[in-house]
Amino acid sequence: MSFLPQIKLLLSERAISTTALGELLGIARSNLSATLAGKHDARSSTLEALAAGLEAEWVLVPKEHLAAVTQVLEGKGAGPDLDAKSAAELFLQGRK
Repeated sequence: MSFLPQIKLLLSERAISTTALGELLGIARSNLSATLAGKHDARSSTLEALAAGLEAEWVLVPKEHLAAVTQVLEGKGAGPDLDAKSAAELFLQGRK
């Protein structure tokens, strides 16, 4: 999913109006609506501000990792188990 649809989705999920977001960011509602409609190119600083206003981050994902990231974002995947023991820890534990 591209950036602008993600912003629209977050607006909906967080129940924030474009008017409220525009006021928070100091962007006129008409300009914000035009940006969200893709009617003009937005500066990266505007996109960063939009993400920050929605308590989100703007990140680039290398294409080779896009499928895995998409699965995690859709709740279909999982990240690493940070509490799991490493192979070295398991090996050393078995030697006791």
